[in-house]
Amino acid sequence: MLTFLIRRIVQSVFVMLAVALIAFLMFRFMGDPVTSMVAQDATPAEREAVRERLGLDRPILVQYAQFVGRAVQGDFGISWRNARPVSTLLAERFPATAELVLVAALLSLVLGIPLGIYTALRPHSLGAQSLQMLSLIGISLPTFVTGILLILVFSVWLGWLPSFGRGDVVDLGWWTTGFLTLSGLKALILPSIMLCLFQLTLIMRLVRAEMLEVLRSDYIKFARARGLRERSINFRHALRNTLIPVITIFGLQLGGLIAFAIVTETVFQWPGMGALFIQAVSFGDVPVMAAYLVVVSFIFVVINTTVDLLYNVIDPRLRVDSVRPQAAGH
Repeated sequence: MLTFLIRRIVQSVFVMLAVALIAFLMFRFMGDPVTSMVAQDATPAEREAVRERLGLDRPILVQYAQFVGRAVQGDFGISWRNARPVSTLLAERFPATAELVLVAALLSLVLGIPLGIYTALRPHSLGAQSLQMLSLIGISLPTFVTGILLILVFSVWLGWLPSFGRGDVVDLGWWTTGFLTLSGLKALILPSIMLCLFQLTLIMRLVRAEMLEVLRSDYIKFARARGLRERSINFRHALRNTLIPVITIFGLQLGGLIAFAIVTETVFQWPGMGALFIQAVSFGDVPVMAAYLVVVSFIFVVINTTVDLLYNVIDPRLRVDSVRPQAAGH
């Protein structure tokens, strides 16, 4: 396990260095930042002073090393549009994105797993067939179309839920949360449903397919031959093995929720990191774009590494397979 962990950490470091290089090249090839930061009538001396202050007069390898060093410390420079530290802007927006992703992830698990179990145990029932059809629609519909339909029905026609914004939030000093206010909770409902819908249908279909496969396996037939109760077979033996691949998919999709919350935040004007990124793209705010790329990639790497470790802990066969090559070498 320790060898696996070290190998994953080394791989993650190389991945983050590659991402940092891509983010750094955004600075180099998306225009001259000095032009965006000085007045149009600035003298060449003033431009050169700004260039020297930003470190743009140094060799490119030195600039890349400095960019990586500052990124490790959470320093991504100053936003060209807002004239504020990028790390401060991300820290202000991160709670909104984190709460939205958390609610969407919980909804996809809490609803997706039971629905997948039901459709696997009752595959020919009317309810299972209806859920299968709805899941196919949920996967096929573009995310923004789902959001617009939710707004039309629950905000415009029924007037039950707000169509945009985060509602009232409570400032805890280091975190702003909407969980402690009624308007904040109501504002979370529609965007979290929109964000979780694809993940929910994916998990439901995955659980169904895996459970049907497990129920056809020999050890389940043997358990039935021994006279074990059907409930024990389904939930104690079959479900346990069904959830192993679900953990991997869910971990990967959790990173996807953070990355693709951009669409949801745009549709519902949710004040998260995704909306900040869209604004940065519109105004060519390269420091914010680069910081968003690095932060989201880091979250992806952390989640994937954690999922791999959990997968090794849950499935002993992987630990055995990792030991065999070493034993064969001796």
